[in-house]
Amino acid sequence: MAFDLVIKNGLVILPGGEKNVDIGVTDGKIASIGTNIDAGDARVVDAEGLIVSPGMIDAHVHISEPGGSIRDHWEGYDTGTRASAKGGVTSFIEMPLNQIPATVDAESIQTKFDAGDDKLSVDVYSYGGLVPFNLNGGIQELDDNGVVAYKAFVATAGDRSIEGDFMNVDDYSLYEGMRQIAKTGKLLSIHAENGPITDKLGQLAQERGETSLAAYVDSRPVFTEIEPIQKIILFARETGCRVHIVHVACAEGIDLINEAANDGVDITCETCTHYLYFYKEELDDIGPVVKCSPPIREKSRLEGMWERVFDGKVMFVTSDHSPCTPDLKDTDNAFEAWGGISGIQNNVDMLFDEAVQKRGMSLVQFSDIIATNVAARFDLEGKGRIEVGYDADFVLIKGDSSYTVEKEELEYRNKISPYIGREIGAQVAGTILRGEEIYSLENGVSDVKIGKFYK
Repeated sequence: MAFDLVIKNGLVILPGGEKNVDIGVTDGKIASIGTNIDAGDARVVDAEGLIVSPGMIDAHVHISEPGGSIRDHWEGYDTGTRASAKGGVTSFIEMPLNQIPATVDAESIQTKFDAGDDKLSVDVYSYGGLVPFNLNGGIQELDDNGVVAYKAFVATAGDRSIEGDFMNVDDYSLYEGMRQIAKTGKLLSIHAENGPITDKLGQLAQERGETSLAAYVDSRPVFTEIEPIQKIILFARETGCRVHIVHVACAEGIDLINEAANDGVDITCETCTHYLYFYKEELDDIGPVVKCSPPIREKSRLEGMWERVFDGKVMFVTSDHSPCTPDLKDTDNAFEAWGGISGIQNNVDMLFDEAVQKRGMSLVQFSDIIATNVAARFDLEGKGRIEVGYDADFVLIKGDSSYTVEKEELEYRNKISPYIGREIGAQVAGTILRGEEIYSLENGVSDVKIGKFYK
Protein backbone atom coordinates (compact mmCIF):
# COMPACT_ATOMS: atom_id res chain seq x y z
CA MET A 1 0.00 0.00 0.00
CA ALA A 2 1.35 3.43 -0.94
CA PHE A 3 1.09 6.19 1.65
CA ASP A 4 1.41 9.96 1.55
CA LEU A 5 2.40 10.16 5.23
CA VAL A 6 3.54 7.70 7.87
CA ILE A 7 3.74 8.60 11.55
CA LYS A 8 6.23 6.36 13.33
CA ASN A 9 7.40 5.63 16.88
CA GLY A 10 4.63 7.49 18.72
CA LEU A 11 2.37 6.31 21.53
CA VAL A 12 -0.94 6.38 19.67
CA ILE A 13 -4.29 6.80 21.45
CA LEU A 14 -6.62 4.27 19.83
CA PRO A 15 -10.28 3.70 20.82
CA GLY A 16 -9.32 0.64 22.89
CA GLY A 17 -6.19 2.04 24.51
CA GLU A 18 -2.80 3.49 23.68
CA LYS A 19 -0.25 1.50 21.67
CA ASN A 20 3.15 2.03 20.08
CA VAL A 21 2.06 1.70 16.46
CA ASP A 22 2.62 3.40 13.13
CA ILE A 23 -0.08 5.22 11.17
CA GLY A 24 -0.24 5.26 7.38
CA VAL A 25 -2.18 8.06 5.68
CA THR A 26 -3.46 8.18 2.11
CA ASP A 27 -5.50 11.02 0.57
CA GLY A 28 -6.08 12.63 3.96
CA LYS A 29 -7.52 9.48 5.51
CA ILE A 30 -6.08 6.95 7.94
CA ALA A 31 -5.32 3.97 5.70
CA SER A 32 -3.37 1.65 8.01
CA ILE A 33 -2.49 1.23 11.68
CA GLY A 34 0.17 -1.30 12.64
CA THR A 35 3.78 -2.02 13.46
CA ASN A 36 6.72 -1.52 11.13
CA ILE A 37 4.67 0.05 8.34
CA ASP A 38 6.80 0.42 5.20
CA ALA A 39 6.83 4.14 4.45
CA GLY A 40 8.20 3.75 0.94
CA ASP A 41 8.30 7.21 -0.65
CA ALA A 42 5.91 8.72 1.92
CA ARG A 43 6.77 11.64 4.12
CA VAL A 44 7.66 10.35 7.59
CA VAL A 45 6.95 12.05 10.91
CA ASP A 46 9.06 10.63 13.73
CA ALA A 47 6.89 10.83 16.85
CA GLU A 48 9.46 9.27 19.17
CA GLY A 49 8.66 10.31 22.74
CA LEU A 50 5.34 11.91 21.74
CA ILE A 51 1.68 11.11 22.37
CA VAL A 52 -0.36 10.92 19.16
CA SER A 53 -3.97 11.86 19.89
CA PRO A 54 -6.95 12.63 17.69
CA GLY A 55 -6.84 16.34 16.97
CA MET A 56 -9.00 18.35 19.32
CA ILE A 57 -12.50 19.24 18.16
CA ASP A 58 -13.36 22.37 20.11
CA ALA A 59 -17.17 22.50 20.32
CA HIS A 60 -17.38 26.11 21.49
CA VAL A 61 -15.57 28.83 19.55
CA HIS A 62 -16.48 32.42 18.65
CA ILE A 63 -15.09 34.07 15.52
CA SER A 64 -16.17 37.67 14.91
CA GLU A 65 -15.90 37.74 11.13
CA PRO A 66 -17.80 39.32 9.46
CA GLY A 67 -17.68 42.11 12.01
CA GLY A 68 -20.14 44.50 10.43
CA SER A 69 -17.65 47.40 10.74
CA ILE A 70 -18.15 47.12 14.52
CA ARG A 71 -16.28 43.95 15.52
CA ASP A 72 -13.88 43.82 12.60
CA HIS A 73 -10.85 43.89 14.91
CA TRP A 74 -11.94 41.18 17.37
CA GLU A 75 -11.00 37.77 15.96
CA GLY A 76 -10.94 36.77 12.30
CA TYR A 77 -10.83 33.39 10.58
CA ASP A 78 -7.14 33.76 9.70
CA THR A 79 -5.87 34.41 13.23
CA GLY A 80 -8.49 32.31 14.99
CA THR A 81 -7.73 29.20 12.95
CA ARG A 82 -3.95 29.77 13.15
CA ALA A 83 -4.28 29.80 16.94
CA SER A 84 -6.32 26.60 16.68
CA ALA A 85 -3.59 24.90 14.68
CA LYS A 86 -0.91 25.96 17.14
CA GLY A 87 -3.05 24.70 19.99
CA GLY A 88 -3.67 21.23 18.55
CA VAL A 89 -7.26 21.95 17.50
CA THR A 90 -7.92 20.44 14.06
CA SER A 91 -11.64 21.28 13.91
CA PHE A 92 -14.02 23.52 15.78
CA ILE A 93 -17.72 24.25 15.90
CA GLU A 94 -18.28 27.96 15.46
CA MET A 95 -20.94 29.77 17.45
CA PRO A 96 -23.52 31.94 15.61
CA LEU A 97 -22.34 35.06 17.48
CA ASN A 98 -20.39 37.45 17.73
CA GLN A 99 -20.46 37.97 13.97
CA ILE A 100 -22.55 40.75 12.50
CA PRO A 101 -24.95 39.65 11.22
CA ALA A 102 -25.49 36.73 13.58
CA THR A 103 -25.96 33.37 11.85
CA VAL A 104 -29.75 33.01 11.97
CA ASP A 105 -30.91 32.25 8.40
CA ALA A 106 -29.76 31.32 4.89
CA GLU A 107 -28.51 34.78 3.97
CA SER A 108 -26.44 35.29 7.14
CA ILE A 109 -24.80 31.86 7.03
CA GLN A 110 -23.77 32.44 3.42
CA THR A 111 -22.30 35.79 4.47
CA LYS A 112 -20.29 33.92 7.10
CA PHE A 113 -19.05 31.31 4.61
CA ASP A 114 -17.99 34.07 2.21
CA ALA A 115 -16.12 35.88 4.99
CA GLY A 116 -14.06 32.80 5.84
CA ASP A 117 -13.36 31.61 2.32
CA ASP A 118 -9.66 30.68 1.82
CA LYS A 119 -8.77 31.81 5.37
CA LEU A 120 -9.09 28.53 7.30
CA SER A 121 -6.10 26.72 8.80
CA VAL A 122 -8.44 24.12 10.37
CA ASP A 123 -11.85 22.64 9.60
CA VAL A 124 -14.93 24.55 10.75
CA TYR A 125 -18.44 23.33 11.50
CA SER A 126 -21.24 25.84 12.04
CA TYR A 127 -23.87 26.52 14.65
CA GLY A 128 -27.10 28.22 13.71
CA GLY A 129 -28.77 30.59 16.13
CA LEU A 130 -32.14 30.26 17.80
CA VAL A 131 -33.44 33.79 18.35
CA PRO A 132 -36.94 35.26 18.72
CA PHE A 133 -36.83 36.65 15.17
CA ASN A 134 -36.02 33.49 13.16
CA LEU A 135 -38.95 31.26 14.07
CA ASN A 136 -40.70 31.81 10.74
CA GLY A 137 -38.41 29.77 8.51
CA GLY A 138 -34.93 30.61 9.78
CA ILE A 139 -34.50 27.34 11.66
CA GLN A 140 -35.28 25.32 8.53
CA GLU A 141 -33.05 27.50 6.34
CA LEU A 142 -30.13 26.85 8.69
CA ASP A 143 -30.83 23.12 8.60
CA ASP A 144 -30.87 23.21 4.81
CA ASN A 145 -27.54 25.07 4.78
CA GLY A 146 -25.63 22.53 6.83
CA VAL A 147 -25.46 23.65 10.46
CA VAL A 148 -24.55 20.80 12.80
CA ALA A 149 -26.46 22.25 15.76
CA TYR A 150 -28.27 25.29 17.10
CA LYS A 151 -27.42 27.72 19.91
CA ALA A 152 -29.65 29.76 22.21
CA PHE A 153 -29.14 32.04 25.19
CA VAL A 154 -31.54 32.26 28.09
CA ALA A 155 -29.02 34.69 29.61
CA THR A 156 -29.08 38.22 28.23
CA ALA A 157 -27.18 38.35 24.94
CA GLY A 158 -26.52 40.72 22.08
CA ASP A 159 -26.55 44.46 21.65
CA ARG A 160 -29.97 45.80 20.66
CA SER A 161 -28.38 48.95 19.21
CA ILE A 162 -26.63 46.82 16.55
CA GLU A 163 -28.79 45.68 13.65
CA GLY A 164 -28.44 41.96 13.05
CA ASP A 165 -26.82 41.16 16.40
CA PHE A 166 -27.70 38.02 18.34
CA MET A 167 -30.55 37.98 20.86
CA ASN A 168 -31.53 35.77 23.79
CA VAL A 169 -34.81 33.85 23.75
CA ASP A 170 -37.89 34.38 25.89
CA ASP A 171 -39.75 31.33 27.17
CA TYR A 172 -42.08 31.11 24.19
CA SER A 173 -39.27 31.45 21.65
CA LEU A 174 -37.32 28.74 23.49
CA TYR A 175 -40.32 26.41 23.50
CA GLU A 176 -41.29 27.00 19.86
CA GLY A 177 -37.68 26.87 18.73
CA MET A 178 -37.18 23.55 20.49
CA ARG A 179 -40.27 22.17 18.76
CA GLN A 180 -38.86 23.16 15.36
CA ILE A 181 -35.31 21.98 16.09
CA ALA A 182 -36.63 18.62 17.31
CA LYS A 183 -37.95 18.02 13.78
CA THR A 184 -34.43 18.45 12.35
CA GLY A 185 -33.02 15.86 14.75
CA LYS A 186 -30.14 18.20 15.54
CA LEU A 187 -28.88 19.39 18.89
CA LEU A 188 -29.78 22.65 20.66
CA SER A 189 -26.99 23.98 22.85
CA ILE A 190 -28.01 26.51 25.47
CA HIS A 191 -26.26 29.10 27.62
CA ALA A 192 -28.08 28.54 30.89
CA GLU A 193 -28.14 31.53 33.23
CA ASN A 194 -31.21 33.38 34.51
CA GLY A 195 -30.75 36.72 32.74
CA PRO A 196 -33.30 38.84 34.61
CA ILE A 197 -31.86 37.85 37.98
CA THR A 198 -28.16 38.19 37.08
CA ASP A 199 -28.83 41.50 35.30
CA LYS A 200 -30.58 42.91 38.37
CA LEU A 201 -28.03 41.59 40.86
CA GLY A 202 -25.29 43.12 38.73
CA GLN A 203 -27.10 46.44 38.61
CA LEU A 204 -27.54 46.49 42.40
CA ALA A 205 -23.87 45.62 42.96
CA GLN A 206 -22.77 48.53 40.78
CA GLU A 207 -25.14 50.88 42.57
CA ARG A 208 -23.38 49.88 45.80
CA GLY A 209 -20.08 50.84 44.18
CA GLU A 210 -18.84 47.29 43.64
CA THR A 211 -16.28 46.95 40.85
CA SER A 212 -14.28 43.78 41.59
CA LEU A 213 -14.32 40.46 39.78
CA ALA A 214 -15.18 38.80 43.10
CA ALA A 215 -18.31 40.96 43.30
CA TYR A 216 -19.12 40.08 39.69
CA VAL A 217 -18.96 36.37 40.58
CA ASP A 218 -21.23 36.96 43.57
CA SER A 219 -23.79 38.64 41.32
CA ARG A 220 -24.19 35.38 39.38
CA PRO A 221 -24.77 32.77 42.13
CA VAL A 222 -25.02 29.05 41.45
CA PHE A 223 -28.82 28.97 41.61
CA THR A 224 -28.95 31.25 38.54
CA GLU A 225 -27.41 28.36 36.57
CA ILE A 226 -29.60 25.71 38.21
CA GLU A 227 -32.98 27.36 37.58
CA PRO A 228 -32.74 27.59 33.77
CA ILE A 229 -31.30 24.07 33.54
CA GLN A 230 -34.43 22.82 35.30
CA LYS A 231 -36.62 24.69 32.82
CA ILE A 232 -34.65 23.39 29.84
CA ILE A 233 -35.06 19.82 31.07
CA LEU A 234 -38.82 20.36 31.34
CA PHE A 235 -39.00 21.85 27.83
CA ALA A 236 -36.89 19.01 26.45
CA ARG A 237 -39.30 16.45 27.89
CA GLU A 238 -42.20 18.32 26.35
CA THR A 239 -40.73 18.89 22.88
CA GLY A 240 -38.42 15.90 22.39
CA CYS A 241 -35.58 18.25 21.47
CA ARG A 242 -32.03 16.99 21.98
CA VAL A 243 -30.24 19.48 24.23
CA HIS A 244 -26.75 20.28 25.42
CA ILE A 245 -25.82 22.74 28.16
CA VAL A 246 -22.68 24.68 27.34
CA HIS A 247 -19.92 25.79 29.75
CA VAL A 248 -21.45 24.50 33.00
CA ALA A 249 -19.51 26.09 35.85
CA CYS A 250 -20.95 24.31 38.90
CA ALA A 251 -21.13 20.71 40.09
CA GLU A 252 -24.80 21.08 40.98
CA GLY A 253 -25.68 21.83 37.36
CA ILE A 254 -23.72 18.82 36.12
CA ASP A 255 -25.50 16.56 38.62
CA LEU A 256 -28.93 17.85 37.61
CA ILE A 257 -28.18 17.24 33.92
CA ASN A 258 -27.00 13.70 34.58
CA GLU A 259 -30.04 12.89 36.70
CA ALA A 260 -32.26 13.99 33.80
CA ALA A 261 -30.22 11.99 31.30
CA ASN A 262 -30.53 8.89 33.47
CA ASP A 263 -34.29 9.51 33.47
CA GLY A 264 -34.49 9.45 29.69
CA VAL A 265 -33.95 13.08 28.64
CA ASP A 266 -31.53 13.46 25.71
CA ILE A 267 -29.28 15.98 27.46
CA THR A 268 -25.52 16.38 27.91
CA CYS A 269 -23.14 19.08 29.08
CA GLU A 270 -19.66 20.49 28.69
CA THR A 271 -17.38 22.54 30.86
CA CYS A 272 -14.41 24.72 29.92
CA THR A 273 -10.70 24.57 30.65
CA HIS A 274 -10.87 27.81 32.62
CA TYR A 275 -13.45 26.38 35.04
CA LEU A 276 -11.00 23.54 35.79
CA TYR A 277 -7.99 25.80 36.27
CA PHE A 278 -8.75 29.27 37.59
CA TYR A 279 -10.71 30.14 40.75
CA LYS A 280 -12.54 33.14 42.18
CA GLU A 281 -9.99 34.07 44.84
CA GLU A 282 -7.29 34.82 42.22
CA LEU A 283 -9.40 36.61 39.61
CA ASP A 284 -8.83 40.16 40.80
CA ASP A 285 -5.06 39.60 40.73
CA ILE A 286 -5.35 38.51 37.08
CA GLY A 287 -7.80 41.21 35.99
CA PRO A 288 -10.77 41.48 33.59
CA VAL A 289 -9.00 39.36 30.95
CA VAL A 290 -10.32 36.37 32.93
CA LYS A 291 -13.94 37.56 33.12
CA CYS A 292 -16.53 35.23 31.59
CA SER A 293 -20.06 34.00 32.15
CA PRO A 294 -21.05 31.86 33.89
CA PRO A 295 -18.33 33.11 36.22
CA ILE A 296 -15.31 31.19 37.45
CA ARG A 297 -16.26 30.00 40.92
CA GLU A 298 -14.54 29.39 44.27
CA LYS A 299 -11.38 27.31 44.70
CA SER A 300 -13.30 25.01 47.04
CA ARG A 301 -15.45 23.98 44.07
CA LEU A 302 -12.60 23.16 41.70
CA GLU A 303 -12.00 19.52 42.61
CA GLY A 304 -15.74 18.81 42.53
CA MET A 305 -15.71 19.84 38.88
CA TRP A 306 -12.71 17.60 38.18
CA GLU A 307 -14.41 14.65 39.92
CA ARG A 308 -17.37 14.94 37.57
CA VAL A 309 -15.12 15.14 34.53
CA PHE A 310 -13.34 11.95 35.62
CA ASP A 311 -16.69 10.27 36.36
CA GLY A 312 -17.82 10.87 32.77
CA LYS A 313 -20.59 13.25 33.77
CA VAL A 314 -19.12 16.00 31.56
CA MET A 315 -19.15 14.87 27.93
CA PHE A 316 -16.32 17.12 26.73
CA VAL A 317 -14.24 20.17 27.59
CA THR A 318 -14.13 23.29 25.40
CA SER A 319 -12.36 26.64 25.26
CA ASP A 320 -15.38 28.94 24.78
CA HIS A 321 -12.84 31.05 22.90
CA SER A 322 -14.53 34.45 22.99
CA PRO A 323 -12.02 37.18 22.16
CA CYS A 324 -12.40 40.94 21.94
CA THR A 325 -10.18 44.00 21.54
CA PRO A 326 -7.93 45.00 24.50
CA ASP A 327 -9.84 48.21 25.20
CA LEU A 328 -12.92 46.18 26.19
CA LYS A 329 -10.91 44.54 28.96
CA ASP A 330 -9.03 47.69 30.01
CA THR A 331 -11.20 48.83 32.88
CA ASP A 332 -11.13 48.81 36.68
CA ASN A 333 -14.83 47.95 36.74
CA ALA A 334 -15.32 44.23 36.21
CA PHE A 335 -19.02 44.72 35.48
CA GLU A 336 -18.20 46.89 32.46
CA ALA A 337 -15.52 44.60 30.96
CA TRP A 338 -16.31 42.29 28.06
CA GLY A 339 -17.11 38.80 29.30
CA GLY A 340 -15.05 36.33 27.33
CA ILE A 341 -11.75 34.44 27.48
CA SER A 342 -9.24 33.87 24.68
CA GLY A 343 -8.21 30.26 25.21
CA ILE A 344 -8.23 28.06 22.12
CA GLN A 345 -4.43 28.00 21.82
CA ASN A 346 -4.01 26.57 25.34
CA ASN A 347 -6.70 23.93 25.62
CA VAL A 348 -4.81 20.77 24.67
CA ASP A 349 -1.57 21.50 26.52
CA MET A 350 -3.29 22.80 29.65
CA LEU A 351 -5.78 19.92 29.79
CA PHE A 352 -3.08 17.32 29.19
CA ASP A 353 -0.97 18.78 31.97
CA GLU A 354 -3.80 19.20 34.47
CA ALA A 355 -5.79 16.04 33.66
CA VAL A 356 -3.24 13.45 32.57
CA GLN A 357 0.03 14.52 34.15
CA LYS A 358 -1.23 15.95 37.45
CA ARG A 359 -4.38 13.90 38.08
CA GLY A 360 -3.72 10.62 36.27
CA MET A 361 -6.47 10.66 33.64
CA SER A 362 -6.15 7.83 31.13
CA LEU A 363 -5.08 8.79 27.64
CA VAL A 364 -8.27 7.29 26.19
CA GLN A 365 -10.46 9.44 28.42
CA PHE A 366 -8.36 12.47 27.52
CA SER A 367 -8.92 11.86 23.80
CA ASP A 368 -12.61 11.26 24.49
CA ILE A 369 -13.12 14.64 26.16
CA ILE A 370 -11.21 16.61 23.52
CA ALA A 371 -12.35 14.81 20.38
CA THR A 372 -14.19 11.49 20.31
CA ASN A 373 -17.20 12.50 22.39
CA VAL A 374 -17.61 15.77 20.49
CA ALA A 375 -17.73 13.97 17.15
CA ALA A 376 -20.23 11.46 18.55
CA ARG A 377 -22.57 14.06 20.05
CA PHE A 378 -22.65 16.30 16.97
CA ASP A 379 -22.59 13.45 14.42
CA LEU A 380 -19.36 14.65 12.80
CA GLU A 381 -18.70 11.86 10.33
CA GLY A 382 -15.10 10.70 9.99
CA LYS A 383 -13.77 12.83 12.83
CA GLY A 384 -12.55 12.31 16.38
CA ARG A 385 -10.91 8.87 16.32
CA ILE A 386 -7.66 7.30 15.21
CA GLU A 387 -9.18 4.49 13.19
CA VAL A 388 -8.88 3.31 9.59
CA GLY A 389 -11.17 5.32 7.33
CA TYR A 390 -11.25 8.39 9.58
CA ASP A 391 -9.73 11.77 8.71
CA ALA A 392 -6.01 11.91 9.50
CA ASP A 393 -6.37 14.66 12.10
CA PHE A 394 -3.78 14.44 14.87
CA VAL A 395 -2.21 16.42 17.67
CA LEU A 396 1.26 15.33 18.77
CA ILE A 397 1.82 16.08 22.45
CA LYS A 398 5.18 16.41 24.15
CA GLY A 399 4.65 15.50 27.79
CA ASP A 400 6.82 16.56 30.72
CA SER A 401 7.92 19.58 28.73
CA SER A 402 7.28 22.78 30.65
CA TYR A 403 7.08 26.19 29.08
CA THR A 404 5.66 29.59 30.01
CA VAL A 405 2.90 31.14 27.91
CA GLU A 406 4.18 34.37 26.41
CA LYS A 407 2.14 37.11 24.79
CA GLU A 408 4.32 37.19 21.67
CA GLU A 409 3.67 33.50 20.99
CA LEU A 410 -0.10 33.87 20.76
CA GLU A 411 -1.59 33.71 17.27
CA TYR A 412 -4.72 35.66 18.24
CA ARG A 413 -5.43 38.94 16.49
CA ASN A 414 -5.43 40.56 19.94
CA LYS A 415 -2.73 38.99 22.07
CA ILE A 416 -4.57 38.90 25.38
CA SER A 417 -5.16 35.81 27.49
CA PRO A 418 -5.39 34.90 31.19
CA TYR A 419 -2.87 32.10 30.51
CA ILE A 420 -0.04 34.56 29.76
CA GLY A 421 2.71 34.04 32.33
CA ARG A 422 1.40 30.60 33.36
CA GLU A 423 3.72 27.59 33.25
CA ILE A 424 2.26 24.58 31.44
CA GLY A 425 3.90 21.18 31.80
CA ALA A 426 3.28 19.90 28.26
CA GLN A 427 3.50 21.25 24.73
CA VAL A 428 1.79 20.72 21.41
CA ALA A 429 4.66 19.42 19.26
CA GLY A 430 2.67 19.19 16.04
CA THR A 431 -0.77 19.37 14.48
CA ILE A 432 -1.82 17.47 11.36
CA LEU A 433 -5.05 18.09 9.43
CA ARG A 434 -6.12 15.46 6.92
CA GLY A 435 -2.54 14.30 6.61
CA GLU A 436 -0.97 17.76 6.20
CA GLU A 437 1.22 19.43 8.81
CA ILE A 438 -0.41 22.69 9.87
CA TYR A 439 1.84 23.33 12.88
CA SER A 440 5.06 22.06 14.43
CA LEU A 441 7.40 23.33 17.10
CA GLU A 442 10.16 23.44 14.50
CA ASN A 443 8.28 25.14 11.65
CA GLY A 444 5.54 27.10 13.40
CA VAL A 445 2.08 27.53 11.87
CA SER A 446 1.80 26.72 8.19
CA ASP A 447 0.61 29.52 5.90
CA VAL A 448 -1.20 26.99 3.71
CA LYS A 449 -4.95 27.29 4.23
CA ILE A 450 -6.32 23.76 3.81
CA GLY A 451 -9.20 24.06 6.29
CA LYS A 452 -12.75 23.96 5.02
CA PHE A 453 -16.29 24.64 6.09
CA TYR A 454 -18.33 21.47 6.57
CA LYS A 455 -21.90 22.01 5.39
